[in-house]
Amino acid sequence: MFLRIELIKDRKFVGQSKSMSLIDNFTFELWSSFRPKINQISHRMNNDFISLQEYGGVSYFSNFDLSNIFTKYALVEVHCFVNDGFDHVTITDTLYAVFLHKGSSEDFPLTMNFILSEWLPTSSYRLVDAPHFEVLDNRYKKENPDSQEEIWVPIQLK
Repeated sequence: MFLRIELIKDRKFVGQSKSMSLIDNFTFELWSSFRPKINQISHRMNNDFISLQEYGGVSYFSNFDLSNIFTKYALVEVHCFVNDGFDHVTITDTLYAVFLHKGSSEDFPLTMNFILSEWLPTSSYRLVDAPHFEVLDNRYKKENPDSQEEIWVPIQLK
């Protein structure tokens, strides 16, 4: 479900990353490694978690293959960076289409298919090379069918 278009002026995130593909998916290992370290992060803005992907360009989607490598991050948003041994990610001046995914992670590919194959081609926007991410706030309940998360897709006018 499409929610809104939002411009990110400057947001900072701190966490851990891991290279993976959809075939060799290490999301569980990444989050399992990161969660015990969360209390070491200072200047947190809220209690949300951010699952962020850097695909290395829009060609990732035009030449899509389940074995394509990307970098996935387990993050939290912070006010400022400190030298803390974590990965730092900044998003600046990027326009996003924001969608709501309802359901378990098993249904996530259906939502992404709708965004990339139905919504995007009929919209006034195209993908840009910037991080994609999901906001996992208090509505996120892992594999629960009532779980909800926001999906942020970087765009610009065609």
